[in-house]
Amino acid sequence: QITTGLMEILNSIKNLLVSWGMAPGTADALDHFIAFTVLVLIALAADQVCRRVVLKAVAQLVKKTKATWDDVVFDHKVMVRLSHIVVPLIIYLFIPVAFADTNAATVDIIQRICMVLIILSLLFFAHAFMGAVYSVYSATGRYRNRPLKGMVQTVQVALWLVGIIVIIGQLTGQEVLSLLGGLGAMSAVLMLVFKDTIMGFVSGVQLSANNMLKVGDWIKMPKYGVDGTVTEVSLTTVKVRNWDNTVATLPPYMLVSEMFENWNAMRESGGRRVKRSINIDMNSVCFCTPEMLEEYRKIDLLKEYMSQEHEDPLTNLGVFRAYLVAWLRNRPVVNTDLHCMVRQLQPTEYGIPLELYFFSRIKDWVPYEGVQSDVFDYVLAVVPRFGLRVFQLPSGEDLQMLIGKKSQ
Repeated sequence: QITTGLMEILNSIKNLLVSWGMAPGTADALDHFIAFTVLVLIALAADQVCRRVVLKAVAQLVKKTKATWDDVVFDHKVMVRLSHIVVPLIIYLFIPVAFADTNAATVDIIQRICMVLIILSLLFFAHAFMGAVYSVYSATGRYRNRPLKGMVQTVQVALWLVGIIVIIGQLTGQEVLSLLGGLGAMSAVLMLVFKDTIMGFVSGVQLSANNMLKVGDWIKMPKYGVDGTVTEVSLTTVKVRNWDNTVATLPPYMLVSEMFENWNAMRESGGRRVKRSINIDMNSVCFCTPEMLEEYRKIDLLKEYMSQEHEDPLTNLGVFRAYLVAWLRNRPVVNTDLHCMVRQLQPTEYGIPLELYFFSRIKDWVPYEGVQSDVFDYVLAVVPRFGLRVFQLPSGEDLQMLIGKKSQ
């Protein structure tokens, strides 16, 4: 009924112009121009109504809902991009009415242009919608640290490729399937041009599927000077903020094809390992005398060890090891559910390495280093109590003292 009414109005205008003495050809052209102008004005008016009335009303309703995803959609202007489809859609639908009695080629050209604009509007809408979806899911606890950005970018690129093919088909008048068949011959060129994108997509899927990497993980790749926290995982790049505040950028396929250390499992475990040793001077190791044994029995941490029966005579180094184990197990910062021991390593020309092997409940870098320092500050200070000496190479001051003693 609307189409019939519009055609009657156009015919009336044309007849009126002819009755005023205008040539039929000129009257027909002016009639089409007026009809097209009115159609464009109606489309623009509908667009303004959609933006200023409909979208505002929907936005007010969205604010009243408890869900958060719809707020994100409106914040990203997703619906505004969708409203861009109104003008070309109205022109596409009603242009045959404005040019009903003219050459069909004109209508076809205008409709092709409108269809291209409609497709572009849908592409921009889909692009913004995918960005909004990423914002919603990346903020949730379950998906917060997942490499979703790369997947979203992959979908966006695929949509744009399909959309461009459809637009080319509209402009050239060819079928989409025939265009896709022609693209098969260009696959080698496309793979060369989009090599990094394709490899990044495949690597991103592997990283996500195998839970190898996510935003917030601490990774190390000494070969490339990477040692820091992952800040972004996209389709073609992985950004890592190193501890010196520099930013390293890696292609995702490098993390799949080469070895890297992910310290996230340590953060989620019960403790961070401490494995450090000091060198004991072998000349200071001796059997315990009765006086030494009596002194050691007065130490609370050694009462249980000293009350046990030992097949072999006790040495000051053995008692010192037992003391350190008991001391570590009584420290709240040490996770005793994991390995905790003090052991000797292979003696060298620098003495006997005495290694402390335990796990600290504190795992963050700065306080963890403080834990290590506090432990070995105490160990170095308590060594003389057991008649032991820490080995270190002679310095200039040591040589001067030796020469002074000889001169006396």
